[in-house]
Amino acid sequence: MTASRQSAVPVAVIGASGYSGVELIRLLLQHEQAELCCLTSRQFAGRSLASVHPRFQGIENAGSLIFDPADPDIVARSGAEAVFLALPHGVSAEFARPLLDAGLRVIDLSDDFRVRDAEVYEAFHGKKHPAPDLLPLAVYGLPEFHAQEIRETRLVASPGCYPTSVLIPLIPLLQAGCIDPASLCVFSLSGVSGAGRKAEIPLLFVECNESLRAYGAPGHRHLAEIEQELSWAARRPVTVSFTPHLVPVTAGLVTTIYTEPTQGLPLDRIAQVYAEAYDAQPFVRVLGENAFPDSKHVLGSNFIDLGWIQDPRTGRLILFSAEDNLGKGAAGQAVQCLNLMFGLPETTGLLKI
Repeated sequence: MTASRQSAVPVAVIGASGYSGVELIRLLLQHEQAELCCLTSRQFAGRSLASVHPRFQGIENAGSLIFDPADPDIVARSGAEAVFLALPHGVSAEFARPLLDAGLRVIDLSDDFRVRDAEVYEAFHGKKHPAPDLLPLAVYGLPEFHAQEIRETRLVASPGCYPTSVLIPLIPLLQAGCIDPASLCVFSLSGVSGAGRKAEIPLLFVECNESLRAYGAPGHRHLAEIEQELSWAARRPVTVSFTPHLVPVTAGLVTTIYTEPTQGLPLDRIAQVYAEAYDAQPFVRVLGENAFPDSKHVLGSNFIDLGWIQDPRTGRLILFSAEDNLGKGAAGQAVQCLNLMFGLPETTGLLKI
């Protein structure tokens, strides 16, 4: 337990030893209105936070934190009002139900609740949804478009890193009718931390270092939520070609999107649409036409940077985005949702360098 801070929201992190979990801890320890009251890990139960993650040695409010077993009853008794589920896909659902029943507000970083249709979930995951009755309760946690629903819900499905990098550039343009929904081709590159903290041969240093490779095509599981949200924006079914790639960096994600603009669209309309959508949004930085976002400028932050260019030879519009896959693509966005759920400014705890 940490020393209590006045008016701070007591929060718990289940699965606090993975990459997203560690980033959540970092953000929450510097959060002015959050108090970490419970961390869980099956592997490290009984050990101190600093002994498992030495980076937190000597950090205020971190010294007395001990990992508890991953037990919903322990979390419910900790005094937490909100809990982050930083668990593998397919595991979160078994924790969400008892925590919701205990009155906690849940922010899930897996994809267990992102897809509203249980049949679509089964088609992309190859298994039935573990808690289909909870799907109507979940709100897709993209604050730029669902802020009011996030404020009112008790279950947030925090978006994936790839979907965030795709949806932020595309949703305003689809809503404004600027691009052809049938023309979308997406090419994304992510750091290795996006695969999670696990020992698998394709993720070993020797396998990843000095190498680039595509994977997950043509039916990566993130396609389900990407197409769901783009269909909502376009008000018609949208199908996307999507190919993710693994790059030999720890973190960072860059996405390039090829699309056809609607006939006669003036290019300055793109800037106008983005300004209308994002001028009031604190974490979307619109770099402008002919700008190429760089992942190093968003690392460790909750920002996502956007740029675009039109190819005069093909007429295609090319959109670019860059984010930290552990930040705006995971932990940072989840904390942004926490702020909304508890009536705090969205930027609380997220603008520190």
